[in-house]
Amino acid sequence: MLKNISNLGDAALYCDFGNEINKETNSHVIKYFKNLQKLNLKGITNITPSYNKLIISYDLSIVKFKDLKEKINGLELNKIESKEKKIVKIPICINNEFSLDLNRLSEKLKIKKEQIIKYFLNKEYFCYMTGFIAGMPFLGDINSNIRLNRLETPRVKVPKGSVGITEQFCNIYTFESPGGWNIIGNTPIKIFDKSNEKNPVIINPGDRVIFYEINKDQYLEFNE
Repeated sequence: MLKNISNLGDAALYCDFGNEINKETNSHVIKYFKNLQKLNLKGITNITPSYNKLIISYDLSIVKFKDLKEKINGLELNKIESKEKKIVKIPICINNEFSLDLNRLSEKLKIKKEQIIKYFLNKEYFCYMTGFIAGMPFLGDINSNIRLNRLETPRVKVPKGSVGITEQFCNIYTFESPGGWNIIGNTPIKIFDKSNEKNPVIINPGDRVIFYEINKDQYLEFNE
């Protein structure tokens, strides 16, 4: 539930849903996020959800903090509709050239690589948020047997499409970027497509994600 609303700078509002990171808390964030989008309140310029917070930027010349806070507090969570989220199936190739950190994971976790892959694939993931780079989904929750900290030294360049895991989360690099996540494979699917103006992101907060393994030939076919 929404616990507190406070100022964030001169023209942003900070909605705090608590410190826990889990599906229940995040579902509250997403409900407010989706319904505030639908309400299209005057003066709101941007709405940014995270694991357990919601930041609402607004135009001070159109709406004031007090008025906006009252409108948000007026939303009754139990009356907010929660539609069934879609399931997104993502192919992943785990060939040696793509699974950059599989050996490291096996060594650190003391688990065979085949078992790590099995744990990873045999799981339905929940999209908590997107961000850091455009459209990058933060997915939870990783099987507890394969949770590991980030790399001691982050990479300067992580290839586009890389699927990384760290702690309880999994993500997909939508662009080449620096990063310190443990890379387990690569997907040929465009998770973020800026040429698609109406729907550039295929994984949104609240969606469920399932990974399925493909071989190198199948991977290359996606790009033909």
